Amino acid sequence: MTIRMLYLPALIVAAVLLACAVALLALSEKKAQAAFPGKNGTIAYEFSSLRVGGIYTINPGGDGKTKVRTEGTQPAYSPNGKRIAYSESDGHDAEIYTIKVGGGGRTQVTNNNAGDFFPSYSPDGKRIAFTEWDLDGHDLEIYTIKAGGGDKFKVTNNDEHDEDPSYSPDGKRIAYTGSKAFGDDYDTEIYTIKAGGGGEIKVTNNNTWEFAPDYSPDGKKIVYQANRRHDSELYTINAGGGGKVQLTNNNTDDQEPSYSPDGKKIAHSGDNRLSDGDVYSEIYTINVGGGNKSQVTDTKHIASNPSWGSRP
Repeated sequence: MTIRMLYLPALIVAAVLLACAVALLALSEKKAQAAFPGKNGTIAYEFSSLRVGGIYTINPGGDGKTKVRTEGTQPAYSPNGKRIAYSESDGHDAEIYTIKVGGGGRTQVTNNNAGDFFPSYSPDGKRIAFTEWDLDGHDLEIYTIKAGGGDKFKVTNNDEHDEDPSYSPDGKRIAYTGSKAFGDDYDTEIYTIKAGGGGEIKVTNNNTWEFAPDYSPDGKKIVYQANRRHDSELYTINAGGGGKVQLTNNNTDDQEPSYSPDGKKIAHSGDNRLSDGDVYSEIYTINVGGGNKSQVTDTKHIASNPSWGSRP
């Protein structure tokens, strides 16, 4: 089990366990997906409450909320902004599906006895990268597959936990979270690897836990979240490493960043506290260099896993 599930809000953990009926599926948060150059469209996100959930889209200004699917997690826009890939239980385990942005046209992409999570489209829209969890061996690896299914290819191949794939805008590399075990502890860092496998580069190298990388539309930067003991903040770093910049700095958890298609903004989820002490999460946007935070959703529940799509 990856260490990142320690940061899942309790409601999301419960929802995933109920939907997938497998305790191991508790890693269903903090995805990554590529940001492709284009005009800014709507933001897809995952909604969860005790009664309802599913995938929605919303305009960056907070209006135009639309339900896409009543089930599903970890939405990821296609490059042309017309479809959304996501993870959903088929009654046995989690599989990757795609659906039209307005709903309908649902296509099952993966079909196996493993858990499939964190989809990310390639920039030409022909393939989807995802994390596969071998429920028997407890191993997580990055795979790619045709967007319509078939031609599955294993990108990473080790005994560690690799997740959160995000294609570079030129399609040549995939950024991901790599978790290395050291006895009873873990170290999670951001890596990139060739889309065909090999040529791994360690982008971050420190004593905090890094997750959820997302390439900037020009491919020069990667945004990610870094988790400290009681806090999670957003950072950017050069795609080859170095040039680290902290974007957020507060006492709440800022997570799951997604670049806007024009490269000027970043959408992310952020935790809040109600007067009774309960924690909920909303979608926000900030400037690419930090600051000018704006709240997008107002659910008073759990809005998470934003994916900023291009305008079709």
